[in-house]
Amino acid sequence: MSIVHSPDLNGPAEFECAQAGCRICQDRLVRQHERLVHFVLRRQVTDEVEYADLLQVGRLGLWQAVLHFDASRGVAFSTYAVVAIQRRMWRAIRRARRAASPVLSEPVVVGREAEEHLWQSQVEVALQEAVRRLPPRPRQVIVAVYGLDGQPPRRLAEVGRAWGVSGEAARYWRNTALVLLRLPAFSGPLRQVLEHDSRAAYADSQALSRAWQRQRRRRR
Repeated sequence: MSIVHSPDLNGPAEFECAQAGCRICQDRLVRQHERLVHFVLRRQVTDEVEYADLLQVGRLGLWQAVLHFDASRGVAFSTYAVVAIQRRMWRAIRRARRAASPVLSEPVVVGREAEEHLWQSQVEVALQEAVRRLPPRPRQVIVAVYGLDGQPPRRLAEVGRAWGVSGEAARYWRNTALVLLRLPAFSGPLRQVLEHDSRAAYADSQALSRAWQRQRRRRR
């Protein structure tokens, strides 16, 4: 039995197809977002790992991001993928440093890696500031669902039970928070740190918000 593949798939449907095992969609998404690997790689230049090897590590991180991305969580794929690619590269660099200096229990943080730690701190501060400005209930839900308080992420049903409401009610507050966080007034500084503040990036975010609002109106 053959599987008929539609070449017109895009957005969440394309990710769903890729995650179902479609190599066409997997390859297309990896090619489409290859620039993210080079974006991260420019910040990861190191003597411990060859450029070509780190490039392959980054591509593997991108491929894994394609397979595990959940569009329903309201996070842009580029944001999700950059984190996945960075983690892969950092692990490769740490392994190389441990192999070169087995006496050290922790790698020495110098040069480019120090810059990465600074950048990560800037991201965390900007994210905390954006979330802090949310109304109380959406803020509480987004913190619980994504584990922004240092605790393990909680499921929507679990958050709802804690407040005596349904999981669907918790979902509404989570989505409300995501809609607000996509607005420049909330996410401007964070987007600047992530270099995701172009008009196209904002347009994509607003399209996600409008799609959720249309879906919510249809359910009424």
